[in-house]
Amino acid sequence: MQPLSAPQEISSGSAGRRAASAPVMAAAALGVVLVAGAGILWAQYGTAVFFEMIAAGFSACF
Repeated sequence: MQPLSAPQEISSGSAGRRAASAPVMAAAALGVVLVAGAGILWAQYGTAVFFEMIAAGFSACF
């Protein structure tokens, strides 16, 4: 009897998975830093001043 499919090599996918997860982890860390910074600004300046600072930042960028 002939096998239905040819034997395939089992490749090590863990190295590729680690390389792909590094940018994801960096993006997640950046997101956490941005959210923490926003929380600190909110706690320090209050909601009204916080929103005014965010609006001023957006208008300066765009």
